[in-house]
Parts: sequence; structure tokens; C-alpha cells
Amino acid sequence: MKKVDTSYKTIILSALIFFVSIPSFSQAKRYKIYDEYISTYKGIAIDHMRRYKIPASITLAQGLLESGAGKSSLTVSSNNHFGIKCHSDWTGEKVYKADDGPNDCFRKYKKAEDSFEDHSRFLTRVRYKNLFDLEITDYRGWARGLQQAGYATDKAYANKLIKLIEDYELYQHDKGGSGKGKVKDDIRPLRPEYSHTPYKTHNLIYVIAIDGDNYEAIAAEFNFKPKDLYKYNEVPEGFPLKKGDLVYFQKKKSKADKPYYEHVVQVGESMHSISQLYGIKVKNLYKMNKKDFEYVPVEGDVLRLR
Repeated sequence: MKKVDTSYKTIILSALIFFVSIPSFSQAKRYKIYDEYISTYKGIAIDHMRRYKIPASITLAQGLLESGAGKSSLTVSSNNHFGIKCHSDWTGEKVYKADDGPNDCFRKYKKAEDSFEDHSRFLTRVRYKNLFDLEITDYRGWARGLQQAGYATDKAYANKLIKLIEDYELYQHDKGGSGKGKVKDDIRPLRPEYSHTPYKTHNLIYVIAIDGDNYEAIAAEFNFKPKDLYKYNEVPEGFPLKKGDLVYFQKKKSKADKPYYEHVVQVGESMHSISQLYGIKVKNLYKMNKKDFEYVPVEGDVLRLR
């Protein structure tokens, strides 16, 4: 990784006036029943974030995925929104359904709210303890941690959660969460005192996000309009940053430069996060791999980069 001369700070603006707008990465079809589910249960998810320190985005994404937006047979028959099985400590009602085995036991609840309450308490078990060391806004870390802790056997579980969170902008509901287990008001002041070093790799200029960063702060430091950075990085307004994320100051390429030919998918990655690693457009990454926007990258998948 090569440092860019500090003069880049003075020429970035003039260099970028030639670049055209780029659409958001979230081009997957939004389903009405998913939006309705979010609207119905976001209040509970936010309340539980404040009470149990679990990201609202994670609660909503798990609910959407496990319940089929409230339409799965298990959810309809038992109000079980999170696919939680009976286990030895469950004393409530039960239903039986084929899952990992032909007749697995699942918990049954009187109402949906009871399922959400049990889900939050379920995640306070020792096996998920390390998740609470993460920032409440770190939905990627939470998704990865849930899979690694064995919440589900699906190898794509974390990446499915991340795709739902990003496609439906569920991270917006985490805005009130900040710090490790601490929730505060959504105040995100611009902080021009940040000092980001511009880099240039493969003829793309970018900076690396630091703790507590956001697109508005970076835009203010370099005298950009935030909407321009959102366009260049193919994200919607309000998209969160975490330490180590790359923020580009110009449109990304149609394919990766040599010698980057392939990428092996890891737990916790999305098509967007992979595109950021190599500075290529999201739509091109889908196209090169003959995937539609509903595709979820699975751990171990090999994706073409050029």
C-alpha cells in the first residue's frame, strides 16, 4: 500500500469533477412483506437494543430470515420468529418440525412479543458472551459471531444477515447505539479534526476509516459533499463505517487490477464489502460471476474479480 503525497488533498476535488454518479449498491428487490415485518417489529427491536444491548438490526434481520418475514409455517403455528429449539431448559409449549432432524422440537409462544423476549434472553447465554464486547453498531461483527458461536448451521448465515441489514438499511435502527453495551442519543457531529491519510492503489484514491468515523466527517475534512462520497462508494445515505473500511474519492473500476483474479468468500462478507476491497463496482462483481442481486456469498465461494 503506497502513501499518497499530501498534495493529493489539494487536487482530489478538481480530479473528481469529471466522474459521473454511481447508483447505490442496494439493488436487490425489496419485498413488501419484509418492509411490513420491519415496520411491525422495529419498535420491539429498538426497545430490546436498549434493554439487552443487542443491535436492533440483528434482531430484525434474524427475525426476517428465521420466520420468512413472519410467514413460515413454524412462525404461523407457534409464534416462533427466531427458530429457537426447545433445549433441555425449556418448560413451555412445544411444536415439532423437520429441520436438522426429521422431528426437531421448537419452542411455542402465545404471541410474537414473547418470542422476541425469549430471543433476547437466549443471546445472553455464555456462548454468545463475546458478542457483547462488540460495538452495538457493529452488525457485521455480530452476524459473524452468531454464526461462529453456532446459532445456525447454515454456512451463509452471517452473510445472509448482513445482506438483509444492508438491503433494507436496518443499520439505521442502530443509530441510538454507541459503544460496548452503551446506548446514547443519535448525535453524529462532523469532526474536521480527523486526520486521514490519502492512499493510492491501482490508480484509485481512498482513505481508511478510523474508530467512530462516518462519511460526513470524511467529507468535511476534504471539503466534499457527503452525497458524493456515498455515490463513489455505492452506499445509501447514513451507511455506517467501521475501522478499516476503505472510502473511495472516485468511482471504482469495472474489474480488479492484476494480479487479483479471484476472491475466496469469508464469513461476514457481502458483495459490497468484497467490491470495496478491490475497488470494483458492485454491479460488475455480480455480472462477472453471473449472479443476480439476490445472491448471497457463501463461505468458501470463489468469485471472479476480472
